[in-house]
Amino acid sequence: MRHKINYSFIIPVNEINPYVRESVPKILEIEREDYEIIIYVDKGFESKEKWPKTRQIESPQGPAAKRSMAMNDAHGKILVFIDDDAYPEKDILDILDGDFSDATIAAVGGPAVTPKDDSFFQKVSGAVFLSHFSGGFPERYAPVGEKHFVSDWPSVNLSVRKDIFKTIGGFDCDYWPGEDTKFCLDIVSKFKERSKILYDPRVIVFHHRRAGILRHLDQIAGYGVHRGFFAKRFPETSFSFRYFVPSAFVLFVFLGGFLSFFFPVVKALYVFGWIAYAAALVIVFSDIMKRQKEMPVALYALVYVFLTHIAYGIMFLKGFLFTKELKSKFR
Repeated sequence: MRHKINYSFIIPVNEINPYVRESVPKILEIEREDYEIIIYVDKGFESKEKWPKTRQIESPQGPAAKRSMAMNDAHGKILVFIDDDAYPEKDILDILDGDFSDATIAAVGGPAVTPKDDSFFQKVSGAVFLSHFSGGFPERYAPVGEKHFVSDWPSVNLSVRKDIFKTIGGFDCDYWPGEDTKFCLDIVSKFKERSKILYDPRVIVFHHRRAGILRHLDQIAGYGVHRGFFAKRFPETSFSFRYFVPSAFVLFVFLGGFLSFFFPVVKALYVFGWIAYAAALVIVFSDIMKRQKEMPVALYALVYVFLTHIAYGIMFLKGFLFTKELKSKFR
């Protein structure tokens, strides 16, 4: 007898890689029968492995377009979007059962936690985001705080009602990254009684981070230019003070440093600014130690935090001031 499917895990990927070979068996550890797994993979990259409850569908497109195919292919009432380098906690569906029992909830997001077996520098990359003073949204990376409503959530851990997803038309394939931000904006702006996006700290996935400072900064730069452009194009959810702070810091570092050579008052303020930034880094270190608990990781993360602020701040300005149109490279 065929079991009723309530949940569809959606994994977009270029090819079946070691992360997918880890993720799918982890999902299959969920001891329920009411879910399926759909892997959207580029043409010719299907796996020879035949996992139960799993379909592999050819889709030589970008991540947003791959995910959007789920509106027609998935059998579940709830689409559970997850990245190929992530896997869920075993109780995720039990928690989603309760969250989606409220008919006003359109989508549920939860934290993407760095796995304990990640490498040292992967942990450092993840630690950058564990403080309000460093990444801005620690609840996206650690199970902190209480359940509350949000207007934006990343698709690495985002579950959505299929009927709402289909009504919107899926993700806007013009943008990647950033398609999840645009999609969440569509939810909160186009629906009334069913427009709530819930953050639940118990809905946990484990997400492998990028190893190495250059790969980390490349990812941050992409986030920065897209958020800067979105602050201009979609101010409803992206024109927020916190997104502008790294750019203000960049102006402080470079413009303030230059002017301090000519104006004593500016020099005094410049020195005070660095003292304030050092105090903020002390708070960052404390927050990381509370949540990550490895002192070498926390110390290295302080360097990453500074470089993250510079990279994000510069690219945010580029997106906000100088980017007239932004199209996904996968379009």
